Amino acid sequence: MTLRSNRSTLTQFLIEERRRFPSASGDFNALILDVALACKGIARAVAYGELAGVMGNHAAADGGSVNVQGETQKTLDVLSNDVFMQRTEWAGNLAGMASEEMDLPYQIPAQYPRGNYLIVFDPLDGSSNIDVNVSVGSIFSILRAPKDVMESGRDVVEADFLQPGAQQVAAGYALYGPTTMLVLTVGDGVNGFTLDPNLGEFMLTHPKLSIPEDTHEFAINASNARFWEAPVKRYVDECLAGKTGTRGKDFNMRWIASMVAEAHRILMRGGVFMYPRDTKDTSKPGRLRLLYEANPVGMIMEQAGGRASTGEIPMLTVQPTGLHQRIGFVFGSKNEVERIERYHREPVNVELANPLFAERSLFRD
Repeated sequence: MTLRSNRSTLTQFLIEERRRFPSASGDFNALILDVALACKGIARAVAYGELAGVMGNHAAADGGSVNVQGETQKTLDVLSNDVFMQRTEWAGNLAGMASEEMDLPYQIPAQYPRGNYLIVFDPLDGSSNIDVNVSVGSIFSILRAPKDVMESGRDVVEADFLQPGAQQVAAGYALYGPTTMLVLTVGDGVNGFTLDPNLGEFMLTHPKLSIPEDTHEFAINASNARFWEAPVKRYVDECLAGKTGTRGKDFNMRWIASMVAEAHRILMRGGVFMYPRDTKDTSKPGRLRLLYEANPVGMIMEQAGGRASTGEIPMLTVQPTGLHQRIGFVFGSKNEVERIERYHREPVNVELANPLFAERSLFRD
C-alpha cells in the first residue's frame, strides 16, 4: 500500500468546514479531534481484546459493577469511559459531559479551563456482544452549553443537557469492526472516515452518505413480538408476507444487537431499524437512551436523508426529561419510517394474512 493519497484527513476536512465560518474560534474542531483520538484509543483496546486482559465484567472478582441503567459493566465499558473523559476534559472546549456509565454529569476538573460545549456519549455501544467478537462502537452528541454556564463558569447540572436533538451541533459514532470508522455530521450532511493503520489518521472514504428512501430490509428483535403494539405487529407481518402480501415485495430481516452496527448497515445500503416502545416493562417507555443513543443516531439519519422517529413523532423534536431517559426508536429509510408512523395514527381493523405470531404457536398450521 502506498502512503500517497488524495483523500482528506479528518483534520483537513474540519479545516475546510471551518472556512465556511470565518469567525469560528477553532474550539469545536479541537473537540472533534479529541473525540477522534479517544476513539482511536478505544479501537486499539477492542482490537487487542483478551490479549490485553480487558475482556469480561468489570470488578468480576467482586461480583461485577453495575451502571445507572442496572446493567453489569464490562471492563471495556469502564476503560472506554475513562478514555473519553481523559481525552476531552483537558483542552478547555467543554463545560461538562455526561455518559451512560456515570449516574450524574461529570464536572471538568478545576485545573482545566472550561469551554462552550457539552458532550454526551455511550463509550461502548453493544458491549454485551464484545465477548463474542461482534462489531461494537462509540456514540457521541455535542451540544452548546447554556448561556449562563458559559458566562458564569458554574458547574453543570442535569437540566443543562436536556436539550432536544434538533439543538445538537454535531453527532457521530465510531465503529470498531474489520476496519475502524468514524461517521460524523456537523450539520452539513454525513461523512465517513476510515482509520488508516499506517498513518494513524482518519481518512475521508465515504463522503456525503445518503440513505435510500425505500428498502427491503428491516431489523427488529422478534423475541419481543408478543409485547409489540399493534402498529408494529402490522408492519412486521406485512413485511413477512412478502410478494403475496399487501407490500408486494420480499423483505429480509436482520438483527445484530449492536445499534452502531445496525445504523452503519443502514447508512451503507438502506433499511429500517426498530426498537419500539412495548409492554414488556411498562415502567420503561423504550429500551434505548434518548440523549446519547437516539438523538445522535437520529441526527445522523436525518442528515443522510433518512428519518428518525419514536414510531409516532420525529425523534429530534422530543423534549428530554432525564439524563438517562429511555425511548422507543425507529430509524432508517424515510418511506418505511413514515409508514410506521402512519400505522400508529391508523386503527388496525383487519387481521393480516400470515402473521408472524398466532395465538397458539409461532406459525399457523
